[in-house]
Amino acid sequence: MELKGKTALVLGAVKGIGRAVALALVREGVRVALTRHDWHDSFMEMERAFAGSGSEYEIYDVNLLDSEQIGNLKDKLEERFGALDILINNIERGGWPAVHGEYIQEQWELEVATTLRAKRWVFNEMLPLLKRSQESVVINFSSIAAIVGRSGPAAPLFNEGYSAAVRGVSLLTETWARLGAPSIRVNEIMLGIFESRHAQGTRGWEEVLTDGEKKAIIDHTPLGRTGTLDDAVKAVLFIIKDAPYMTGAVLRLDGGYVLGGERVPSMPSGVV
Repeated sequence: MELKGKTALVLGAVKGIGRAVALALVREGVRVALTRHDWHDSFMEMERAFAGSGSEYEIYDVNLLDSEQIGNLKDKLEERFGALDILINNIERGGWPAVHGEYIQEQWELEVATTLRAKRWVFNEMLPLLKRSQESVVINFSSIAAIVGRSGPAAPLFNEGYSAAVRGVSLLTETWARLGAPSIRVNEIMLGIFESRHAQGTRGWEEVLTDGEKKAIIDHTPLGRTGTLDDAVKAVLFIIKDAPYMTGAVLRLDGGYVLGGERVPSMPSGVV
């Protein structure tokens, strides 16, 4: 896909991965629509970042847990841009066991509603705009919590509600890929332990996890580090620009965490 002149909607663009992806698209000449709701202390920093980008953008304050507000957002995008070429479905709420402790009902429902339900309603509302493009791309973000759950070194990071929600994202990815074909490609990036998501820059990583718990996570990751914003951006650009035959796929971007830290030994000499 040639990106210059395309239009993208990036959810959760106030900071972290969402903002990094949106800025990368801006540098490619994409017009971007950005959503934000919480993290008010980052609003000014977000505005400065995009004001200095020199590209066409619009920031929308919208609560994506409210389906009526999502519908209103769709109307505004239609009036402003007419169609959508790219949807970055980057919205989630992950509750850390190490931070939140034992579940209460409100926390469980917030995680599921934000991580799973909101993605569905956004896609449903934006589908008519995506269909107006000759070629469009949807990228859902999920997490390896869908695979590992609350176990191993990542146990302090992933609650069951969040893990169940991100597992459901893969079902949405597959269903939407069928609905959108052949003009809309829908794929998923399953993140591992990433800065601003479950590693550096989060309260849990900086204030709660012990050095030993952090080391255990790194040691369990074959590449020996956490993911960076740049890692996420490169994966997004690959799917959009260089993977025209990819749809309904899950790209696991975890430094090998799911494989674990075990090493393959040398082949034994055998007894025969």
